[in-house]
Amino acid sequence: MQLNEYQTEAMKTAIYPNQGKNIYYPTLGLVGEAGELSNKVKKVMRDDNDKITEERKQELIKELGDVLWYVACLSTEIKVKLEDVAKDNLKKLSSRKERGKVPGSGDHR
Repeated sequence: MQLNEYQTEAMKTAIYPNQGKNIYYPTLGLVGEAGELSNKVKKVMRDDNDKITEERKQELIKELGDVLWYVACLSTEIKVKLEDVAKDNLKKLSSRKERGKVPGSGDHR
């Protein structure tokens, strides 16, 4: 499946207030799901001695899917294709790598 196809299909399942002009709902959902994902990762460290069990892996996959869904919704809200987001991100990261600027902080490095 291509990212733009996923985005189109994901939006068929989206039901939230003021859809089409609401960046807040998918942003807040994204943050919430990222928190759930980090909590599952924490349990790998705390409960599973840093070993990803098959059960934990399946939980992580589900949470990653939820994160992806909200990213797709937010991308739609700002009227950008998910594949363009991915391409731009890889271009940015490649440039940083070429210039030796991957470590560090800040958007403009």
